[in-house]
Amino acid sequence: MSPQSDQTPMLQVENIRKTYHLGRVKVPVLHGVDLTVHHKEWITILGASGSGKSTLMHIIGGLDRPDKHLENPASIIYGDRVITNMGAGALNAYRSTEVGFVFQFYHLLPELDILQNICIGSMIRYGRFGYSSHRKGVESRAKELLDRFGLSDRMKHRPAELSGGERQRVAIARALINEPALLLADEPTGNLDLKTGESILDVLAELRQSSGLTMVMVTHDERIAARADRVIRLIDGRVVEQTGVGSA
Repeated sequence: MSPQSDQTPMLQVENIRKTYHLGRVKVPVLHGVDLTVHHKEWITILGASGSGKSTLMHIIGGLDRPDKHLENPASIIYGDRVITNMGAGALNAYRSTEVGFVFQFYHLLPELDILQNICIGSMIRYGRFGYSSHRKGVESRAKELLDRFGLSDRMKHRPAELSGGERQRVAIARALINEPALLLADEPTGNLDLKTGESILDVLAELRQSSGLTMVMVTHDERIAARADRVIRLIDGRVVEQTGVGSA
């Protein structure tokens, strides 16, 4: 395991199963996935399209729930909190304070400028009325992130005026605005050219170095996987291999 990571489990995932229903047709996606993530670790989940990577990521992040099985129930434990037992309010708090999300297609709001797009996560966290008392501090942090990513001069631009790499940097800044401990990145370079994708990975590696961020990244690209501490390979919804320092 890298010098930045330690052996303390941040996240423990056990027996994650997920089946979707398309009309009367059942589409099983995950088949009993187990995974442990340590503090300050960079894990890459590698697999082909349809292998269950994104579904697993969404379940870890509380965007989706695993199937319920009475005999062998699923379990997601973050620190000392059982995510799988949380109600809607606690799950919202987990998503907005502990986890940052970065997606392949940015999901920036086109009608907002870049500064507003970054701050939107804090608006959701504090609510319409609570945000007003935190606004100054949130905008200050957003400007610091923009400066770090070399986008200070683009603060008042709209997403359509930015390149793909710039939009992804904005999406990363938005994911970090609430200072999460865990960053979940779903194909963050999949929509970018090779050079721009590498620069995005450099940004994430630097953030991990400076802040001790724990990262779980989904990809189908072996070159991206090679940069991680550990690689989890998913095939047809099952973990078939763990490689790298600290692998089981």
